[in-house]
Amino acid sequence: MRAFGWVGLLALLPVCAALVLHQGPAQAESSGGTGGSAAKSASPSAAPTLGDWSWHDSLGDGFPDSARLESAQDRSNFLQWLTFLAETQYYAPGPSAPGEVQDCAALIRFAYRNSLMAHTAAWRDEAGLPFDPGFGDIAQFNYPYGPLGRALFRTRPGPADSTDLARGAFAEFADSSTLLRYNTFPVARDLRAARPGDLLFFHQAVVREPFHTMLFVGRSYYQPQGSDWIVYHTGDIDGHRGEIREVRAAILLEHPDPHWRPLASNPNFLGVYRWEILR
Repeated sequence: MRAFGWVGLLALLPVCAALVLHQGPAQAESSGGTGGSAAKSASPSAAPTLGDWSWHDSLGDGFPDSARLESAQDRSNFLQWLTFLAETQYYAPGPSAPGEVQDCAALIRFAYRNSLMAHTAAWRDEAGLPFDPGFGDIAQFNYPYGPLGRALFRTRPGPADSTDLARGAFAEFADSSTLLRYNTFPVARDLRAARPGDLLFFHQAVVREPFHTMLFVGRSYYQPQGSDWIVYHTGDIDGHRGEIREVRAAILLEHPDPHWRPLASNPNFLGVYRWEILR
């Protein structure tokens, strides 16, 4: 495996506040691919009928309880697929990797959506995985046949309501700010609290798109050492398409620009966040 270290300086970019750490392989881009591309909003045809799904929201956080993963096994399967798929896009993106993965939020959306799918033989062939990780599937529901249909991401405040899909309170698309505000909840501003699958958020006010997110992988599926790996997409760099990169948390904590250090003393680090569907 390649050595990991600093290979560049911070670049502040308009799409996703880009941070340059470890240089990664060129990312395959194509039209279409596993999981499909993200739309700006869910189309009417994508919205499921309510059927037997309950829209009761016991936490008042905007997600119906039926969309929360109830069993420990389902939560474990989801997190294993989420971290594996995000990290795999760095090491071995398949030939059908969607052109969707072009910024930090897009990488998260891609891994999240595909983690909720039924990982059939056809899905695995299309994904082009370098190896079978041996994870089970979620038993409670599979995308896109769950309570939210294809519109997985909440886009506005307020408790869940049975009219949410019709009025666009959920969508297929979510940028980093939307993921932060409506789809995750704060855990801590101490990186030691991060668990695999958690998101790290930064806010850099000097750029047009100030929010940036990274996914905490924990123990790598590809690297033999370390249990603090983080994967992220840079966003565009100097007008050119960016790429997916990976770094150890220990390295990130020593970033040459203190604005990117995930420390409670850094006001640009918003903290560690966890998915609402895991509440």
